Amino acid sequence: MLTTKRIAVLMGGLSAEREISLRSGRAVWAALIRKGYDAIPLEVDASVVARLREVRAQIAFIALHGPGGEDGTIQGMLEVLRMPYTGSGVQACALAMDKAMTKALLEHGDLPVPRGFVRTLRERRRTLPSGFKFPLVVKPVSQGSTLGITIIRKRRDLRAALQAAFAYGRELTVAILNDRPLPVVEIIPKSGFYDFGSKYTPGASHYQAPAKLSSRLTKQLQGLALEVHRRLGCRGATRVDFRLDKRGRPFILELNAVPGMTETSLLPMAAKVARQSYEDMVEAILASALQREAEWAPPRGRA
Repeated sequence: MLTTKRIAVLMGGLSAEREISLRSGRAVWAALIRKGYDAIPLEVDASVVARLREVRAQIAFIALHGPGGEDGTIQGMLEVLRMPYTGSGVQACALAMDKAMTKALLEHGDLPVPRGFVRTLRERRRTLPSGFKFPLVVKPVSQGSTLGITIIRKRRDLRAALQAAFAYGRELTVAILNDRPLPVVEIIPKSGFYDFGSKYTPGASHYQAPAKLSSRLTKQLQGLALEVHRRLGCRGATRVDFRLDKRGRPFILELNAVPGMTETSLLPMAAKVARQSYEDMVEAILASALQREAEWAPPRGRA
């Protein structure tokens, strides 16, 4: 055991990813109990501060997804309370949640990202910028779990556009656990497109873990994932998603600051390939909170 302090597993929240968060949080809580920790599940709402004090929590294990949970909001609140928490800090979470900002930062660092542009609601009727054509993938700038993602096509070219959209390339993901890249996982949705249904419907997607890639490409993807993790200033567990084009070139799609942690999520899947049990993975994530606690401790000899 790394600590005897009481751990509150924060789950639920108010985002559209509430149900996924509850599944992640319950799995994490059960794993901590099996490991012998003093852990309690805590569903997050407007009374979260009072609830944390009521249960006398000393450490927060964040299992929240989406706005309010992985965008720096709950992290900022915990910083004010001076309660150590797992995962990345306020700035890293805010950056990772804003896909446009993440893309700009990675582009500035000469990392490979897909071409794209940002549109506000008021600009929705504007014509496409030069050099872009259908089909296009449209994704909300600050959502997760593929919520709100759509493919835009011309009606008269529906069949050809659909075929082109489903031929974007291979979908791959690399999880980082305490600055260590885990094995690459390939996602193969049966529909051809990894949307919310493909992600959370049993049997809707096949996963190749580890992905069948050359050792050179595997190392390249792991190196890029670790670079993104560090560029954004992340810690604990993150997951970086990629696309390979038809020529086998990787492009970074996004970083997930609080990856799904249900028993069948991609992070535990990669950890299992690395011969790490779910319980050991959770304990490794817990270590990020204890590292933060140590950093906050006053220097010895000072009150």
